[in-house]
Amino acid sequence: MAYRYTTLARVFALSSIATTAFGAPAIADEVADFYTGKQVKFVVGYSPGGGYDTYTRVLANHLGKHIPGNPTVIVTNMPGGGSLKAANYAYNVAPKDGTHIGVFSIPAAVEPLLGRENAKYDSLKFNWIGNMYVDTHSCVAWHETDIRSLDDLVKAKEPVVFGATSKGSYGNMHARVLQSMAGANVKIVLGYRGIKGVGKALESREVSAACAMSVSTLNSSFRSQIESGQFRPIVQFGKTKNPYFKDATHFYSTLKSDKERTVADFFFSQSAIARPFALPPGVPDNRVEAVRKAFLAATKDPALLAEAAKIGIGIEPEDHSAVLASLKALYATPESVLSEVKEMMGRK
Repeated sequence: MAYRYTTLARVFALSSIATTAFGAPAIADEVADFYTGKQVKFVVGYSPGGGYDTYTRVLANHLGKHIPGNPTVIVTNMPGGGSLKAANYAYNVAPKDGTHIGVFSIPAAVEPLLGRENAKYDSLKFNWIGNMYVDTHSCVAWHETDIRSLDDLVKAKEPVVFGATSKGSYGNMHARVLQSMAGANVKIVLGYRGIKGVGKALESREVSAACAMSVSTLNSSFRSQIESGQFRPIVQFGKTKNPYFKDATHFYSTLKSDKERTVADFFFSQSAIARPFALPPGVPDNRVEAVRKAFLAATKDPALLAEAAKIGIGIEPEDHSAVLASLKALYATPESVLSEVKEMMGRK
């Protein structure tokens, strides 16, 4: 009996050691088994050629080798509603198995907070992956106009026509901020297809100015126009002045009260989360964790960094916790500030 007890004890001990030693690889193998032979699809809420599309395609070229099982990674485009369509798809329609990654803007992510009825999702329940770039936004004017600064917009005798894609877009949002907070004489024309469509409207003189022109967008989509001086930055929105925009009016330096700064923070803290990615809710935790790790590894990959440098875009990644913390801060905005934001956005 003593021999039998000793033998059984050894069996249980070896079993315990095996579980400890091989438990973590077993989990990793489970993720690898799932992704082997699979296709991971990015669903970008904007047209091809813009900043979101460019950043996503650079990431897609390198992400697969960092995900266990090395799946094929492809990019598809689903423009509409300032990426609202893609956000709704990612939350409500996309498979919840880790094979679909949503690419949509933070303005789309805060639409439920602003009461947008067709924003059918809870942004805090997405499995956020990370953000590729911490950005600063600006508005630009076509170089042949007389508009060179925010003061010129305020003093303009005729409304200066700004182009934008949709009501929920940065282009519309930031132009309305200039209109409401600075008294800029602005007329906003909506309906352009993606930021590239807005850029074409500038070049054809259909509009005179446009916002949503971040450092990453100008470098990825309008490098020749900014370097040639055809696109002239007239106002920038970072909390600290960004030398990239040279002499453009620093909007924060024009603010006169803490309340104004709080309202400005609601709009422009969103801009910093420039290139976020999210898995739908309900994806198994081990796959979410694997994709998050793969994202961070890819953004440090020398091959990705070399590709980004070649096309002139910056990489300044944040992990999922930073994105979620920023979103939670936005969703904690006091109702008094939200009321003012909604009024500025024409939501009342």
